[in-house]
Amino acid sequence: MSGRILVLNSGSSSIKFALFTAAHDPVRVLHGAISGIGAAPVFRAYGEDAALLFEDDFHAPGGAGPLTHEAAQARLLDRLVARGYASRLLGAGHRVVHGGERYSAPVRIDPEVLSELERLAPMAPLHQPLDLAGIRVLMRLQPNLPQVACFDTAFHRTQPALAQKFALPREITEAGVRRYGFHGLSYEYIAGALPLHLGERADGRVIVAHLGNGASLCAMHARRSQATTMGFSTLDGLMMGTRSGSVDPGVLLYLMREKSMPAADLEDMLYRRSGLLGASGVSGDMRELLASSDPRSKEAVSLFVYRAARELGSLVAALGGLDVLVFTAGIGERAAAVRAMICEWARWLGVELDEEANRADRAIISASSSRVAVCVIPTDEEMVIARHTARLLGCGS
Repeated sequence: MSGRILVLNSGSSSIKFALFTAAHDPVRVLHGAISGIGAAPVFRAYGEDAALLFEDDFHAPGGAGPLTHEAAQARLLDRLVARGYASRLLGAGHRVVHGGERYSAPVRIDPEVLSELERLAPMAPLHQPLDLAGIRVLMRLQPNLPQVACFDTAFHRTQPALAQKFALPREITEAGVRRYGFHGLSYEYIAGALPLHLGERADGRVIVAHLGNGASLCAMHARRSQATTMGFSTLDGLMMGTRSGSVDPGVLLYLMREKSMPAADLEDMLYRRSGLLGASGVSGDMRELLASSDPRSKEAVSLFVYRAARELGSLVAALGGLDVLVFTAGIGERAAAVRAMICEWARWLGVELDEEANRADRAIISASSSRVAVCVIPTDEEMVIARHTARLLGCGS
């Protein structure tokens, strides 16, 4: 059996994973997730044909309370090894949300790198600690296994200097407070896939809409990031599943000063109780909101679409026009109704939708008469991580 590369992507209540062949051009062997961490965790693994290979309940042993991320990852590795899938691991690649100013490309992890990434945790409190916890678990269980960090911020380092600045005092900017941008691994995959769908148009003025539980837009030219809606943190820009998106800073000052809301409560509200969930009071899941007849659900969906359309217009201005609009991620790939509503707002740009193609989730959903090509391209962050890991470890070279 050839060697394998393990790819890990930790979320607030889940750990996504994939195994790839350790090669210059990796091939996915299986993928899956542990979902429901902290409640009723379930481990599922799928083959490349999407067939369920195996499923296990992951309960904490001996009624010891909720299963932690660290314990869940340890048991994941045990399951993969026991079933013969990970007996020859050559390396592991991790999605790490924040690379700060120092890391503009994937890097092999050592104690110095890990220490620097821990320093960045306050900039991404919902994600970074979980990303690093996964790295530490593997260090403990397999101390000789090479590990690679791939950063969501790295793709946006090509942006012009002006696009990365806030209008804050210079000493604050020089201390690292600037627009970093996120979802970079997803955008990197889409940038690589664009020529397969669009040929020479791929190097034109492209906006990619990564719409999922986390959501952002990225403006590209020559398939390089020029501007994006997320900034210093993953709170900025679009309305999301439970995150607010952009909020007038005066609102936060008001809540702190007049409502005596402490920073911890503000953080919880902005990251976990806002967005679709907060606006609807029903759910943060777009599928549930689209299926609901509750007027609050419909209003939350309309607000999500409106905010996306407004941000789209701002990125068109940054590019000086628009040639291609791409939808990706969970909502972008599967919510035809949301795509249709955003495209309706974008008719002023020359966007014309082929309604039948959109309902069928085809790769090209724009009408032949549309001045702007509109595409649906599934993203694959795990593949990007596997490629970077294989390259840094010299697999197949």
